[in-house]
Amino acid sequence: MNGVVIVGAGQAAASLVVRLRNGGYEAPITMIGEEPVPPYQRPPLSKAYLLGDMGLDRLFLRPESYYGDNNITLQLSQQVSAVDPAAKTVTAGDQQIAYDHLVFCTGSVPRRLPAAIGGDLPGIHEVRTLKDVDAMEPEMAEGKRVLIVGGGYIGLEAAAVSAKLGMKVTLVEASDRILQRVASPETSAYFRDLHKAHGVDLREGTGLVRLTGTDHVTGAELSDGSTIEADMVIVGIGIAAASDLAEAAGLDIDNGIAVNAQGQTSDPSIWAAGDCASFPHQGTQMRLESVGNAIDMGELVADNILGKTRDYVAKPWFWSDQYDCKLQIAGLNSGYDRVVVRDSGDGVLSHWYYAGDQLLALDAMNDPRAYMVGKRLIEAGKSPSPDAVGDTGTDLKALLKA
Repeated sequence: MNGVVIVGAGQAAASLVVRLRNGGYEAPITMIGEEPVPPYQRPPLSKAYLLGDMGLDRLFLRPESYYGDNNITLQLSQQVSAVDPAAKTVTAGDQQIAYDHLVFCTGSVPRRLPAAIGGDLPGIHEVRTLKDVDAMEPEMAEGKRVLIVGGGYIGLEAAAVSAKLGMKVTLVEASDRILQRVASPETSAYFRDLHKAHGVDLREGTGLVRLTGTDHVTGAELSDGSTIEADMVIVGIGIAAASDLAEAAGLDIDNGIAVNAQGQTSDPSIWAAGDCASFPHQGTQMRLESVGNAIDMGELVADNILGKTRDYVAKPWFWSDQYDCKLQIAGLNSGYDRVVVRDSGDGVLSHWYYAGDQLLALDAMNDPRAYMVGKRLIEAGKSPSPDAVGDTGTDLKALLKA
C-alpha cells in the first residue's frame, strides 16, 4: 500500500494523522510541509509568542518525536510542485511519491499589498507563519511607530500587542468600521473603545493610498489626505485559500478546494481539510478560517479514509485575545436582523445575534458562561426568547433546559 500523503503541515494535517493512527490505520503516512518545523499552533504567534510569553517548544502541537514514533514520515522545508491524479503521485523536489489517498491541508495565504503602492518595501510584515513573526519581532520596540493596515481580528490583535509593547500605533480600516465583515456594530464599538483606551490611533473609513520609503518603509499617504510616519507596517487585510496546486491538478475549485460533505474532492482519491477547503452548507460552498474547523475537518477526513462515511456538520467557534479581553464567538451571524446585548457590568457582556426568533450566533466578551451556554444552544438548534437573553436576571443555564 502507498498509504496517505498529506500536502501541508498545519493544524488540519496534525489532527488528521493523529486520528488515523489512533483509529488503527497502519499503512504509510507522509506529511509534506514547506516550513522547517513540525505542525504548530498559529493563534499564539501574534499574541503570547510575539510578546515572549510562550516559547517555541510550546507552540508545537506534538513533539517532533511523535511522528517518527508513529511511523509518520515528516518531510519539512519541502514544496510540492505538482500532483498527478491519474498516476496518483505528487512531485516534491526530485521525488515522485505515490499515494492511495492524497489530502490537501494547504491552509491559506495572506493577502499582500501591491508592489505598485510600496507593498514590497522592507519593514512590511504579514502575520501568518513563524517566520513572519520572527522577522517582525526585532522591529517591535517601545517608542517605535507602527502602521497597521486592516481592522479585522488579525489587525486588532497586532494593534493590541504593539500597544502593550509601548509602540505608537496607528490602525487604518478602509471600511466604515472595524470588524465590518464579521461582527455587529455593537461589537465593533466595544473594540473601538477598547483600542482607543489603550492609545491606538484608530482611523475608520480611511484607506491606504501608498507607502513611502526607498530602502525601508518610512510612512504612508492615506485616503483622507493625511500622511503619517512609520518605522514598520503590519498588514492584516484577509487571507485566501491556498488552492493553486489543487486547481492545477484539475480539481473543482469553489471558494477554495471544493469538497463534498465527507471531505472528498472531485477526485475520489483526493481530500481536503481546513482553511483551504470549502464544504456544502445551506446550498453553497462555505469555507471557515478557524482552528476548530481545521481540527474537525482533519478528523472527519481521517474517519472517512478509515471507512466511516461520516458527513461534516460544522460547529463554528472562534476566539480573539486583545489586551485583557477574551472574545469568544459561537455560530455564524450571517443574515442576522437583531442583536441582543446582555451586559453584566465590569466589562462582562455578550452580543446575541438573531434572525427573527432564531438564535444564530453570539460574541462573548470576558463572559465564558454566556459563550458556553450560547454555543450549546446553537448546536442544539434551540432559540431562547431574546427578552430572556437580554435580562441579566435570567439564569443562562436554565435556558438549556427550556
